[in-house]
Amino acid sequence: MGKITQNQNFWRRLIVRLRSLQAAVLTLAISTGLLVVLTNFQVNAGVREQGRNSQFIQKTHPLPPTLAQWQDKMNSGDYFDQIKSTKVGYLIWSRFPVKVKIETPTDLNEKQSQIWVNSVSQAVQEWSIYLPLQIVEKSAIADITISRKAPPLQREPNGKILRSRSALTTYNLYTENNILSHRFTILLSPSQTGEYVLSAARHEVGHALGIWGHSLLNTDTMYFSQVRKPPLISVRDVNTLKRVYEQSTSLGQN
Repeated sequence: MGKITQNQNFWRRLIVRLRSLQAAVLTLAISTGLLVVLTNFQVNAGVREQGRNSQFIQKTHPLPPTLAQWQDKMNSGDYFDQIKSTKVGYLIWSRFPVKVKIETPTDLNEKQSQIWVNSVSQAVQEWSIYLPLQIVEKSAIADITISRKAPPLQREPNGKILRSRSALTTYNLYTENNILSHRFTILLSPSQTGEYVLSAARHEVGHALGIWGHSLLNTDTMYFSQVRKPPLISVRDVNTLKRVYEQSTSLGQN
């Protein structure tokens, strides 16, 4: 009888210990889960706070030499009044050169693919006269990534699909070493061919460099609509770019 009692006590103590261990593991799992959730929430909340200027102060950066030296002796004007600021200020780059990755199309033959890459590269080279840009091979270090891909379709609130877009430029915010930074993604529709690939790339790169808006004159590359004879980068485009870089931003600040 005594042996049975000892065995019972042994198993009871073992069960209690197992239950305690199980509870501890469950508590650890819940805590770990909460840690992940809270970490993600704090990162997202941080971006929202950045938009409210409560974490990152907006300041101006020194003009890059290429823009500092730019002069328009003809006083051609600009369309800065059409440029939109964002919650973090103007979309200004402060670290140069801005690195651009051009994704090689995989749905074209080698010759057609190279023609497409060459057209996009030309657009980047044209803008590099005014801001230091560098085409890179590694996507991981790119500030701007350009791909031959159809932009996603837009829908109205009633579900009606709007006309497909020929190009789309978007940006994402992130922090690195407590400095607010951004990355751009440019999608150029496969429907764009010939000189219109160059025109679309030239226009979208202009957005990615900080011209977050459109010109109302069809002689500017940042004109809001595609035209039969695509314009080159105009004096007004550069004047507008320079004015953007004279504005304040939270980007590049800590």
